[in-house]
Amino acid sequence: TLPATGVVMLTTFGEDDYILRALGSGAAGFLIKSGEPEELVAGVRAVADGAAYLSPKVAARVVAHLASTGAGALAGRRAAARERVAGLTPREREVLSHLGSGLSNGQIARRLHLVEGTVKAYVSSVLARLGVDNR
Repeated sequence: TLPATGVVMLTTFGEDDYILRALGSGAAGFLIKSGEPEELVAGVRAVADGAAYLSPKVAARVVAHLASTGAGALAGRRAAARERVAGLTPREREVLSHLGSGLSNGQIARRLHLVEGTVKAYVSSVLARLGVDNR
């Protein structure tokens, strides 16, 4: 059998889309043709040895892309979560607070002076409205 073959993209294009598509498709290296000859050799050798290698310009673009999309995506998810929680009734938010503390339905029922079946209904409602499958 042949050993795993590492793929190195060697291109004149260093745009984010090309880089991300190549890496997403399994390329272990991405080199720009205008790079120094030593850099090209180092990249090919690194991938041949089983490592990953990005030319410095490409690495900088990947880091910048991840920083911008990662922070933006996280902020968006947080805002959406806050919006969903804000849409809960006061009692549902109270139940959610106790869920977050790890309390059982019975413990929540005792603290809120409710019947356990009522708490179970609130828990089901909270989970459904937040779009989650379980506690």
